[in-house]
Parts: sequence; C-alpha cells; structure tokens
Amino acid sequence: MSEPNTDLRVIRTRKLIMDSFMDLSGKKEFKDITVKDITAEAMINRATFYYHFEDIYDLLEKVLEEVLLLNLNSKNFVENQLDEETIKELFLAVTEFQQSLSNRCHRGYEDIIARIIREQLEVIFYKLLCKNKTSGTKETMKVPATMLSWGIYGASVEWRRNGNHVPAEDFIQSAIPYILSGVNS
Repeated sequence: MSEPNTDLRVIRTRKLIMDSFMDLSGKKEFKDITVKDITAEAMINRATFYYHFEDIYDLLEKVLEEVLLLNLNSKNFVENQLDEETIKELFLAVTEFQQSLSNRCHRGYEDIIARIIREQLEVIFYKLLCKNKTSGTKETMKVPATMLSWGIYGASVEWRRNGNHVPAEDFIQSAIPYILSGVNS
C-alpha cells in the first residue's frame, strides 16, 4: 500500500480542493468563503475536506505556500549565485505573487501572507548563502538569510504601497549595491 501523500487519488483530491478554493476566492472575499462553499464547488463531502486540511485557514496557508513556491521556483534560485540577477528575480517573483493576491484573500490576511513569503525567501537565501559562503558556519548563515528575506519582503511592500509608479525591476535596482556589499563582506 502506498503512502497517502503519493496516492494519486489523494493528490488529485487535494488539488481539486485547492483549485476550488482559488476559484471561489476570485468571486468572494476570504471571510465569506465557507467549507460548505468549497465542498460544493469541489463536489466532495466535508469529511474529505477535513481529511486534507484542518480548517479553512490551513487551506489558505497551503494554497499560498504552493502558489508562492510556483512563483519563486526555488530550485532555480538555489542553483544560482547570490548576485544582482538572482536578487532582482526574487524581488520580481515576490511582487508578482503579491499582485496576484491583490484581488484574492489579501485584506485581513497580510500577516499570514507576509510570514509565508518571508519563510520561503529565508530558505532560498539560506541555501544560497551556504553555497556561496567564504567563511563562517552554516549556523551563522541563518541571521543574514532572515535579514535578506525581510528586506526583500519589505521592499516589495514599499513598492506596492507607492502605487507601482516605478517598474519593480527599477525599484529594486537602487538597493542591490547595498545588498551585495553586505553579502560580499
């Protein structure tokens, strides 16, 4: 018997639930979406929903994590060097992700979204720093990875607040020399 995570039926059902939630989030505010709405959209029963997710907030987190991972495509980034192009691509991926959420489940859930973005960025930066480190231990790479993840996230929030008057690529360009001088020291 295969593990539940590798059973194709389980994978398909989980994807169906997540897709149904995404469809509904395009039509309704998150606060107005119920488990009943999701189960009706996915044509499953409540027990099936709760087999896959603890509650609607767990579903929200899993959907956001999955969508962000697709945006970040972290395998690509980890193979790169921590350089200007990688920082720019990470920033653009985060801003695109945030823009895609602007009409879906964003209001009132900024803290969840922020945490997920920062956690994913931190993992990527940690792997890049460990790969590119010239001194120090892997343990000492956690603090700079955290600082870089918060910095990229904070810059994306600032870019969004300013009404996107400047293209995202130009916005981050001014910060890259400061980021790289800290990374390279």
